[in-house]
Formats: sequence, C-alpha cells, structure tokens
Amino acid sequence: MIVDLLLEHADYEATPHEVRIGRYWTAVAVRHAQGIQAGLASALSGPEEHPHHRPPVRDAGRLLERSASDLAEMLRSESAAEASVGLSTLNALLRVDVPACVEVNAGDVLAERGAGKRVAIVGHFPFIPQVRKAARQLWVLELRPREGDLPAEQAAEVLPQADVVGITGSTLVNHTFDQVIALCQAAAFVMVMGGSTPLSPLFFDLGVDAVAGTCVVDAAAALRSVSEGATFRQIGGKRLLTLFK
Repeated sequence: MIVDLLLEHADYEATPHEVRIGRYWTAVAVRHAQGIQAGLASALSGPEEHPHHRPPVRDAGRLLERSASDLAEMLRSESAAEASVGLSTLNALLRVDVPACVEVNAGDVLAERGAGKRVAIVGHFPFIPQVRKAARQLWVLELRPREGDLPAEQAAEVLPQADVVGITGSTLVNHTFDQVIALCQAAAFVMVMGGSTPLSPLFFDLGVDAVAGTCVVDAAAALRSVSEGATFRQIGGKRLLTLFK
C-alpha cells in the first residue's frame, strides 16, 4: 500500500514545530538540522466527524507533544482531519529532489497527454474545462459530484477505459488511492496531482508516471495563510513542482 511505502521511507530526524488546521488546508512544520520545513494537505472532513460525539482530532492542543513519526502515522487514521495532519507531516518530512522536478501545470500535462484520448480525472480541478476541450472523452469522478461529474462509485466502470488518468492526492487522506490505481489499465498514463501529493518517486513503483505536488519554500507564509482560511491559490510560500518517471 502506498501509505506503508511513504511512511517507511520518511526521514524522521525532525521535531514537530507547528500544526495548523484551517478551513480548507492543513499545514505541519517540522524543525530539522537545516531549519524549518512545512508540508500541506487538503483538510477534508467526513460526515462521521461531528464534534459533539467525536472530536475530529482527538489530541488537539497536545499534538506538538508527539514525535514526528507519531504525527505522520496519523495518516492511517479513519478521521479525515487526523489523516490530513499525518499527510501534512509526511510532506514536511520529505526530502524533495527539486533539481529533478519541473515547474509545469498539471492541467497542461493532462491536456497534452490526453489530446484526442479518453481521460479520467479523480477529483474536480479548476482545469477541467481545459482538459475537456483537448480530450476525445473526459470523465470526472467525485465524492461530491458537481454538474457534469460522475459519482466516485463509478470508478470501476470508468477507469479501466481511460488512456490518461489524473488522481487527486487527497485519495491518500480518504484511503482510496490503492483501489483507484488498481483500476487503471497498465498502458495508461497516470498522474497523481494536487497540493496534498507527496513529491516522491515511490509512486513510480505502483504504476504512476508523474506526481505533481507542492514544495513549501516559506514555512511561515504557508502556516499563516492556512491559519487564515486560505484556499490553495491563496497559500503563500509554495512552489508547484512535477516529478516525472
């Protein structure tokens, strides 16, 4: 499973420094020998998480008392809020090979690779209209479908037909990545993308061809933005990078 791989290869020589859970995004900063590094993850919420009967984050107020490995292990939690903290921590602990990455928009990659082909995107992204114009056919699978989207339950029907697949990194938070990647045909071009996506080559061992994620270059700016309820575009101090197989 991808979560096992990512957690196994994380660098835990760091100390938790800050945890911020905003309206849309979660940010975790860790302190290591080279300074402070932060990571991001989508702050998903689930219908089971009602504060009157179960706090979304059980140890809220005491998270900095935990080790970096303990925070990262929260990625396994059935609570979406806790899993978001875990993924943010994992992203903060990553040593990203920045020279191996390129700055390119994921939507441009999918539009180019999907020109005249059948494309499936798991998650609704702002660049959907751009890809729809280029593709012969486009399916958008969503847990909360908008107009023109398909419900996520149709993944087993749609994904095996797709020549190009884009998968939101939020599938790591809701624990659906392994099921999604297993439905993709072997010959398909597969990209994992979004601000939650770890920029890790470990994805390539599982049939992924590109990972498009976020590298935080100014931890203070990112933490402040998340605390103030920023959407992804409003988060400061980040670079959008893509790593190709």
